[in-house]
Amino acid sequence: MTTTPLSADVLVIGWGLAGLVAAAEALDAGRRVILVDQEPRTNLGGQAWWSFGGLFFIDSPEQRRLGIKDSLELATQDWFGNAGFDRDEDEWPRRWAQAYLQFAAGEKRAWLRERGVGFFPVVGWAERGGYGAIGPGNSVPRFHITWGTGPGIVAPFAAAVEQGERDGRLTILPRHRVGELTVADCTVTGARGDILATSGAERGVPSSREVIGEFQISATATIVCSGGIGGSHDLVRAAWPERLGTAPDHMLTGVPAYVDGSMHRVSEVAGARLINGDRMWHYVEGITNWDPVWPSHGIRILPGPSSLWLDATGKRLPVPLFPGFDTLGTLEHLRTTGHDHSWFVTSRQIVEKEFALSGSEQNPDLTGKDVGLLLKSRLAKGPTGPVQSFLDEGEDFIVENDLDSLLEQMQKHPGGELLDLDNVRREVEARDREMENDFTKDAQIGMLRSMRGYRGDKLIRTAAPHRLQDPAAGPLVAVKLHVLTRKSLGGINTDLEGRALNAAGEPIPGLYAAGEASGFGGGGVHGYRALEGTFLGGCLFSGRTAGRAAALAV
Repeated sequence: MTTTPLSADVLVIGWGLAGLVAAAEALDAGRRVILVDQEPRTNLGGQAWWSFGGLFFIDSPEQRRLGIKDSLELATQDWFGNAGFDRDEDEWPRRWAQAYLQFAAGEKRAWLRERGVGFFPVVGWAERGGYGAIGPGNSVPRFHITWGTGPGIVAPFAAAVEQGERDGRLTILPRHRVGELTVADCTVTGARGDILATSGAERGVPSSREVIGEFQISATATIVCSGGIGGSHDLVRAAWPERLGTAPDHMLTGVPAYVDGSMHRVSEVAGARLINGDRMWHYVEGITNWDPVWPSHGIRILPGPSSLWLDATGKRLPVPLFPGFDTLGTLEHLRTTGHDHSWFVTSRQIVEKEFALSGSEQNPDLTGKDVGLLLKSRLAKGPTGPVQSFLDEGEDFIVENDLDSLLEQMQKHPGGELLDLDNVRREVEARDREMENDFTKDAQIGMLRSMRGYRGDKLIRTAAPHRLQDPAAGPLVAVKLHVLTRKSLGGINTDLEGRALNAAGEPIPGLYAAGEASGFGGGGVHGYRALEGTFLGGCLFSGRTAGRAAALAV
């Protein structure tokens, strides 16, 4: 095989959001850039393209218009209460958290608006917590949905990169899989690897790994933006921490197969320090995609607060593990049950109002910036089109007119033999009795009633409190839920310039990291838990930081 040497000022490995931002920043600084990725060009934008486009802002105009009083101090209290930093290696992640919070409260929104990015006016309330003022969770709604979802946030940076390509200042090399970072005199000088056969695979579909050549690229600065490990169940299980119990035997996959963690090992061989690999962010509301793109493709339900949540045996989850309150706490609890699935028992009225599906392809109104479809799908009666498709086609959905029939079908469903049907009935009936008064001892019912005091929840996210067996709210719906792999919260340890650090904590000359590959900054900016809307933001901030610093180093 013939190796064709190439050179640039800055080499960016991975064309997800962090890589596109880093490349765009280096271009803005007048540098020559090469951007490589192992996938065909149809995947430009990486995981971010598939996302719901959620972004975390602090004291935004959208929040203020809805009467939400947010502040940097409150957000900092929430972030650090959520993160639980408790390790020596958390020094840089802590600093990254403080810097990111300043960014989210400051120029982040204006910087994106300058690039044409807009936001849906209703702010969502994710990770609601429920433990106390200094515990995990968001004290106020902060989840801002990008107008255009994931493709909308990718678009301006992809456009900047493609303009650089047309101008001859940037080269995009699809199907280039990095296998080694080249090092000379303790300085990273670029990368070498395999050229893979051309593939016509559509976005997200697994592509061939046939090798047809080799490449070598020299660069003054190399930025690793290659993502995490969520596409590999083997790597997820290997990193699974004891504090979360045993890893599930069965999981769904929330990211394409190319999210394989391959650059973690390559970076480590070049001297980079990997930290917090046991910190991860997987969802417990995964449903099997009836129209999959990649293997074991799962979709996450972004639930409102009203559904009754039961474990595999039919036992109700403890307070405050209600839908949308504490992702990691719920995962940890469910792993103690010895089973890999759980259940929502709910009503069609709740599904219509409260079930949103994560992903750009599951939200054609927001993704397509279609105001007419948005008004029809979000405010009119009935579920959105994608939710209705899961009700009709999804293997994890059971719809019946009465509780007896629902319980019968749940028990017949795979895994349903574990259910104590008498207990499920008791939980449903007890919940319904609590609805007969304005008073209640049920914490979930009290919470959802109070949440409708927030205009955003009342408008599109929280159903009017009602009995699950109320015929006017029916039919009844049961949903089998699975663990869904998603994000690595640890990664390459970096300083506040995005420079990769070695085992001694010293910057490795020529090497930078950003995005999920760096734990979204520092090697784990989130600590143990995410406040949501912070993954894309972490890619934006760390990609911008690394791109600017690498450009200055040339």
